[in-house]
Amino acid sequence: MSSANSTPLSNDTFSFDNSGPAVSSTSRSNKLDRRFTTAPMMEWSDSHCRQFWRLLTSDAVLYTEMVTTGAIINGDRDRFLAYGQEEHPIALQLGGSNTQELAQCAKYAQQWGYDEVNLNVGCPSDRVQNNMIGACLMGHPQLVADGIKAMQDAVDIEVTVKHRIGIDDQDSYPELVNFVDTIAKTGCKTFIVHARKAILQGLSPKENRDIPPLKYDWVYQLKQDFPNLEILINGGLNQLDQMQQQLNHVDGVMVGREAYHNPYIMAQVDNIFYGRNKTLPSRHQIIERFMPYIEQQLSNDVYLSHITRHILGIFHGQPGARQFRRYISENAHKRGSGLEVLEAALAKVPTEAENEVNRLEALARREAFEQANL
Repeated sequence: MSSANSTPLSNDTFSFDNSGPAVSSTSRSNKLDRRFTTAPMMEWSDSHCRQFWRLLTSDAVLYTEMVTTGAIINGDRDRFLAYGQEEHPIALQLGGSNTQELAQCAKYAQQWGYDEVNLNVGCPSDRVQNNMIGACLMGHPQLVADGIKAMQDAVDIEVTVKHRIGIDDQDSYPELVNFVDTIAKTGCKTFIVHARKAILQGLSPKENRDIPPLKYDWVYQLKQDFPNLEILINGGLNQLDQMQQQLNHVDGVMVGREAYHNPYIMAQVDNIFYGRNKTLPSRHQIIERFMPYIEQQLSNDVYLSHITRHILGIFHGQPGARQFRRYISENAHKRGSGLEVLEAALAKVPTEAENEVNRLEALARREAFEQANL
């Protein structure tokens, strides 16, 4: 279920050895720092997207799209698991409930060099419910625990779980506590909690991201009730100060749609969440630094639009943003499109220096007008 447009980097960037781990993975004794993480998003958080995000943040933990165990075991494994070394720290999210299949796929995750494997117990899509994948598993906490334990026994990397606060009429806080407690007894230490319940009957996946009310206080209470667990909060986080404030209550945040639609917010993540002292690159600089990767992918016969669709939000809220998005949307899909499309789109957006000149000129004109009308 990973995007078919995810194209692995060349072999000199990432190599896989069937005889064992491709590169050094993060063992459970070398814990990831999940103060800021990006959410698994179907058809969005593919390798191209994650390569782009890495130009904005070095420290955030990036999560893949959910990939089902069946796709990995029976499909094109390299297509679903390949990624670039620049994407570390990176976690593979699995969808499934069969313990043997989960264990086998966790082994593949470790062999491919992933730093973490995460089990999806939050997706509300009816396509996955029929296969006992995603949020419906919240109604079967022991089955989830069995799957987590099977993966833990199979690998050395961290095994984590992402889930909702409830489903349908199983939506009381005691039921949430029972779910977390059942899985925690396996030794699982990290729980990523989407602070909404999932309504599996009657709401679409899109509606399930917005309609059920957010209950941050339940997630805060979980941290108080399970102080030894790492609790991350997810859902409705769209302002950096709001995200930072969550660390007063929980151990980390997971951000999805805001990171995708307004990616430049992540340029500040390393400084704000990880105490770095980095000079922030401009939006133009980010795009220019992404061009070598795009050029490499074009040489591998990847369509330009498969990459540029992930960068449309980089100028969110800035002058020229609409023209940038429109030019790319109208031209990147055309056969033979290359970097010239991106360069032309970039030229439609004033640089920060040009914006400052425009601001000062507008201010001068306003002052002159006011003086003339005294």
